[in-house]
Amino acid sequence: MFVDTVIEDKALHKPVFLLCLSLTVLAIFFAFNFTNTIFGEFLSPVIGNPKESGFFGRLAVSFVLTILFVGNLLLISFARLKIQILIVWIELFFLFLAFAYSFDLEISYIFKNDFICSTESAREKLCIPSKIGLMISKGLFTTIYISAVSIAIATAIAIVGAIAKLSNNGFAYAIASFYTSLFRGLPLLLQIYLIYMGLPQLGFMIDAIPSGIAALSLCYGAYMTEIFRAGIQSIPKGQWEASRALGFKFGLILRKIILPQSIPIIVPPTGNQFIAMLKDSSLVSVLGIWEIMFLAKKLGAKDYNHLEMLLTAAMIYWTLTIILEMIQARIERKYQQKT
Repeated sequence: MFVDTVIEDKALHKPVFLLCLSLTVLAIFFAFNFTNTIFGEFLSPVIGNPKESGFFGRLAVSFVLTILFVGNLLLISFARLKIQILIVWIELFFLFLAFAYSFDLEISYIFKNDFICSTESAREKLCIPSKIGLMISKGLFTTIYISAVSIAIATAIAIVGAIAKLSNNGFAYAIASFYTSLFRGLPLLLQIYLIYMGLPQLGFMIDAIPSGIAALSLCYGAYMTEIFRAGIQSIPKGQWEASRALGFKFGLILRKIILPQSIPIIVPPTGNQFIAMLKDSSLVSVLGIWEIMFLAKKLGAKDYNHLEMLLTAAMIYWTLTIILEMIQARIERKYQQKT
């Protein structure tokens, strides 16, 4: 984060800006009309029946919301930067919970015990502690496994593809450029279907999980090829020439000189690709793989409690991405210290 060294009054502390912001927010709240929400019910002693309050009720609710919103921003602006970030995160999180609560969810459904018949015998039953327990014990493990294996394979593909695109060999460059063009040009879901249903037509029988891993690896390998290529090309050409002049082999130059310097440039976008792959792994649910999204849809469909399970899946994915963001930030700080 870059800190501005020029000290000046904050925009929220300027009366003109504060007035313009208040009028803008008031217009937005008035346009969306929150009279028939919980805010209108709260102000019913002032505006009467929200449904019959008309223009006055709409304006009164919008005015109160504007005062709360702008006042909240003004108070937060006096806090230190980290405190500001923490407060805003907490407020947005509670707004998200309020949004979810408005769906009239049956939260207890998520923690209910479930019984799933064994595939070997209908008499044998496997008792799952709860639906969320199944999503974590089975779905979470499968999602992490597919994502981790796919990112490892995609990284290997990306290194080879980047070297091929930087080489003077026309045959290698043609293959690499065709590969990146094809797999970046096709939707990931289409790639999953083509691999799962297309390869058996050629005589190669492949299960659902290997098909999902292959599709994710090839798709993200194409994107990461361009990331690695750009990272390698960011190193001054003179270092290549000086290394070759000293008699170093191509592999040694790449391994000991170029890649160590390009890693700090490659890590941030690669981390973003891993996070994106973690979420896109939900697409393999179309193959019947028991990952988070598949279980959320399956368990929710049983009693038509779709939103409960989908929101549970959303929280699991969100938690995973937060953990990955923290790991990525730590790796970036490590390489920044080295440089």
